[in-house]
Amino acid sequence: MNDKLSRLLSLVPWLQTHPGASMAEIAVAFGTDEAAIAADVDLLFCCGLPGGGPGDLIDFAFEGDGVTVLDPQLLDRPLRLDAPEAMALLVAVRALADVPGLTERDALHRVARKLEAAVGGVPEVVVEMGEADADVLATIRGALTGGRRLHLTYLGAHRDEVTERDVDPLRLAARDGQWYLDGWCHLAEAGRVFRVDRIERADLLDVAATPPPDAVPRDLADGLFVPSAQDARIELALDRDALWVADHYVCESVVARPDGGADVVLRTPDTDWVRRLLLRLGGAGRVTSPPELADAVRDSAERALAAYGIDGPS
Repeated sequence: MNDKLSRLLSLVPWLQTHPGASMAEIAVAFGTDEAAIAADVDLLFCCGLPGGGPGDLIDFAFEGDGVTVLDPQLLDRPLRLDAPEAMALLVAVRALADVPGLTERDALHRVARKLEAAVGGVPEVVVEMGEADADVLATIRGALTGGRRLHLTYLGAHRDEVTERDVDPLRLAARDGQWYLDGWCHLAEAGRVFRVDRIERADLLDVAATPPPDAVPRDLADGLFVPSAQDARIELALDRDALWVADHYVCESVVARPDGGADVVLRTPDTDWVRRLLLRLGGAGRVTSPPELADAVRDSAERALAAYGIDGPS
């Protein structure tokens, strides 16, 4: 199906530059047989601009075995991307070219250079993925290529603490403009996904990576965070000024409210960092469930106010 669609899109422009070409010549040019070309022409007769009237459809003329396009209906011009489309495509091509183990990397680099030339160059900041350190990325790629273990100094988003851990890398992947390292963490004794821009340091160890046989790369299309049955379900009501929480932390759901705020649900094995987060938000965020966490936040706030000689809310 993909080959047929590509051939259909290319056939009209090709015939514009080869008027009167025979079915045999067209078949050779497109690497198929005459029957397939005849079917393509029959289908293109029914294609064109919305309306479907006599002047809206692609039209051909036949002389003997020769085919000539009479009305290409805009398909005679090559596809032209506007600047945002070209930049988006260039970002995707560069990101794909950085994926380890790719066999067509040179072809992607050639495509990227052609895109850059076509749009007159793109500032480097536009096409970089996130803010990941280049040395850290290089070290991760080296570990993946060489089958080596990594030692990471990692700043966790939830607890806001730096940990040291050994990780057997499984995959380096891009999602939503950020690089992620999927690997087996020996500290947690479980699979973990690390955001690369939060890795403060990565060292290549002289130890082979030995993840368990059942450790396989996670399908990030299913989400970055897969909660366990033991994780607590937290419901938060965020005001407009606290919406950054939904962007900074992995949420199970985010539902916008008419007042500009949002109700979010997240899951976590440790609620202590949520309590600290709510104290940081002040009145811009509230725990709506579970009630015991809401009580813990209220108690912490009252103790903090008492330390300054301020009475809490009655």
